[in-house]
Amino acid sequence: MKKLKIGVAGLGRAFAVTAPAFRDPRVQVVAGADPRPEARRRFRQEYKARVFPTVEALCADPAVDVVYIATPHQFHAGQAQLACRAKKHVLVEKPMALSLEDCRAMNDAARDNGVQLIVGHSHSFDAPILLAKKLVETGTHGAMRMITALNFTDFLYRPRRPEELSTEAGGGVVFNQAAHQVDIVRLLAGGKVRSVRAATGIWDMARPTEGAYSCQLNFDNGVFATLVYSGYAHFDSDEFMGWIGEMGQKKDPKAYGAARKALRGDELRLKARRNYGGPEFKQSKASAHQHFGVFVVSCEEADLRPLPTGVMIYAEREKRLERLPKPRIARAEVIDELYGAVVEGRAPLHSGESAMATLQVCLGMLESARQQKEIAL
Repeated sequence: MKKLKIGVAGLGRAFAVTAPAFRDPRVQVVAGADPRPEARRRFRQEYKARVFPTVEALCADPAVDVVYIATPHQFHAGQAQLACRAKKHVLVEKPMALSLEDCRAMNDAARDNGVQLIVGHSHSFDAPILLAKKLVETGTHGAMRMITALNFTDFLYRPRRPEELSTEAGGGVVFNQAAHQVDIVRLLAGGKVRSVRAATGIWDMARPTEGAYSCQLNFDNGVFATLVYSGYAHFDSDEFMGWIGEMGQKKDPKAYGAARKALRGDELRLKARRNYGGPEFKQSKASAHQHFGVFVVSCEEADLRPLPTGVMIYAEREKRLERLPKPRIARAEVIDELYGAVVEGRAPLHSGESAMATLQVCLGMLESARQQKEIAL
C-alpha cells in the first residue's frame, strides 16, 4: 500500500483537531512548519518528523507528497500556490481563501502543475452527513424539498488574534462557520445556489465582527435552505445533540458560560497556552461522530436528522435511527477523499471548484446583509 507523506503547514488548532486522522495507515506525517518553537518541539517529539520555521522550507522538502495547509486564512492562497508549484498535492483548511480571485489562482496553480487540491476539513465530510445524503439519493423518502440548519455556540468568546475579529481579514462567523453550514447544505441539496438572502449581527463592539447570521438559500433544483448561527455564548445547541460537542466529545451541561469566564487578560497569551505545544493544550477525546449542530432534511415523505450516532428518520409510519458504527479514527473521511484523489484517481467531492462555490455563497451573505442595512438607513 502506498503511503502518502504529509507535511503540515501551521501547527495550531486546525492541525490539532485534524491530527487524529493522521493515524490512518495510508498516510505518514513526515514534516511540519510553524514559527513557534514550542510547537515545533512538540511536533518533532510526537511525530519524529522534520520541522521548519517557514512554509517555503517545508514545500522544498522532497520527501513531502502532500502539504496540509492549516495556517490562518489570509495565508491560504499564497501557500497553496507555493505548494502546487513545488509539485505537492494540497489539502487546505476552510475557508479556501478570502476572495474569488484567490480561489481561481489556487485552482489554476493545481491544474497547471498536475496536482490535486482538496479543501477541508469542513463538516460536510462528517459520516452522518454523508449517510443522510446517501439516504436521500435512494429516493425511498421522496424528493428533497427543504433543509433547516441551526447552531448556537461560544465561538466568538474563544481567545482570538486581532485579525480573527476583523471581517476584512477573514474573521467572524461568516468566513469561519458559515463555510461549514453552506458546504453541508450544498452537498445535501445537490444543486447550484440560485439566490442568497442574509442578515448578520454584530452585537458586541468589543468583538467587532459578525457573531450571528440568518440566511436563506434557494437552489436551482427547487430545494431551499435556512441557516441560523450564533456564536454569542448564550444558548448551546449541543443540548439538542445529547450534549455531544462538535468534535464528538462528551460535554458537561454544568460548564455553561465557561468560555466567557475564561476570557480574561491577554488573549494572545491565552491562545498560545491552549494551542498545540502550549502548556494547557488538550486533545479532544471523541466518543461519537463529529457534527455541526442541528440539521433537518425535509423530503416529501420523511424528515432526516443527522446525529452524532447516525441519522434519525421521521417517516409517515415509523421513527427510527439509521445507526452508524462509532468512528474508528476521527476525520477518517478526509483521508478517504485525499487518498482516493491522489492515489486512486477518484474525483474529490471537496475540490477547489466546490470550495470556491461555497466561498461565493459566504461572500453573498455578507453582501446581502450589507445591502439590507443600507436600505434600512
